[in-house]
Amino acid sequence: MSIEETISVQEAIANRRSIRQFLDKPVAKEDVIDILEQAKRAPSGGNLQPWKVYVLAGEFRDRLVNTVAEKSAINPVGDGAEYDIYPPQLTDPYRTRRRDVGSDLYQLIGIPREDKMAKFAQLAKNFEFFGAPVGLIFTIDRQMGLGQWADLGMFMQNVMLMAKSKGLDTCAQEAWAVWHKTISEIAEIPEEEMVFAGMCLGYADPDAVINELVSKRANLDEFAELKGF
Repeated sequence: MSIEETISVQEAIANRRSIRQFLDKPVAKEDVIDILEQAKRAPSGGNLQPWKVYVLAGEFRDRLVNTVAEKSAINPVGDGAEYDIYPPQLTDPYRTRRRDVGSDLYQLIGIPREDKMAKFAQLAKNFEFFGAPVGLIFTIDRQMGLGQWADLGMFMQNVMLMAKSKGLDTCAQEAWAVWHKTISEIAEIPEEEMVFAGMCLGYADPDAVINELVSKRANLDEFAELKGF
């Protein structure tokens, strides 16, 4: 790998962030195909390549968004996720990190802590793919175990970094897991596949204040131990 390519990877990692407001600007089909073709080189134990991805644009994307909006009016909690998006008894420092990033987000966009309706309205924008023209739905075969879920995560990371290399942005969305039945119906996902997460893909709105959020990261000594150096 050349120095130029190494710098490009570093820039993609440093500049990748969760974008929550996109421009109404189409994404070329060719770019989506190239992103996925490159992302498939993600590490995979035993070369199982356990990931599947459903790319929704145009009428398919709109059908999902509109259907969820209609169902939300009757059942705002959705179909119910098939897995715990967060551990039910989350302890520190993880609980504090989750609380702080949420607080930082709402403070940035001017939503008071006590305004639950405004928070719910912002959360609901997940199910509009935050205005992105392309939505990705990631699934995994139900027979797979924890190791293969890690493979799926690395595949998703590759997708996000490849998107940055093309001037596109993303937002990984486990929130979509609560609508897995609806997604499966519209995207025609087989029963043997579990919906893990969605992802927005598009061009970030440069004028949106919400896109200025940069989540904090722990210091190196909080998560790494170097031995033998």
